[in-house]
Amino acid sequence: MGRGDLTNAEWDRLESFLPRGGARGGRWSDHRRVINGVLYRVRTGVQWRDLPERFGPWETVYKRHRRWSADGTWQMLLSKVQAAEDAAGHIDWEVSVDSTAVRAHQHAAGARKAPPAAAAQKGVRARTNQVDPALRKLAVRLEEVVRSANAWDAPAAASPPRSTSQQTDDADRSPSS
Repeated sequence: MGRGDLTNAEWDRLESFLPRGGARGGRWSDHRRVINGVLYRVRTGVQWRDLPERFGPWETVYKRHRRWSADGTWQMLLSKVQAAEDAAGHIDWEVSVDSTAVRAHQHAAGARKAPPAAAAQKGVRARTNQVDPALRKLAVRLEEVVRSANAWDAPAAASPPRSTSQQTDDADRSPSS
């Protein structure tokens, strides 16, 4: 097992959410090995062809990643892992956004005379909002995969449409039947 591969705890939580594979085209390669290959690719940024052999054929990892990106499987996995964390009470969904501006007096620019009192942090006391580290790390990794899948799809969607002159030139070059 490599340094960035799924741990046994992460795999145990993720395995039940994975789609069953191979009904029509035969058995799929091991999900864990392929997911580790995708995580390696996202973490290091290597080309697909340069994936280490321990992840299996690079084409398998690439095709599974593209298929799961297109059909929303990565997003579904992330949603289910986040829902499991939320059900256990490990996610704090409160977000505070303040857009007010307060001008300070010109004499308020000096440093404090005494250090501020240390505020109690959430989760410091026993059994208060304890985060499952394996589940949290898995959610972060899946967020990276979803973000990277969206980033890889962006250039194709953002490419300019072909001009009509290019399309007619291509039609002139195609053999007529």
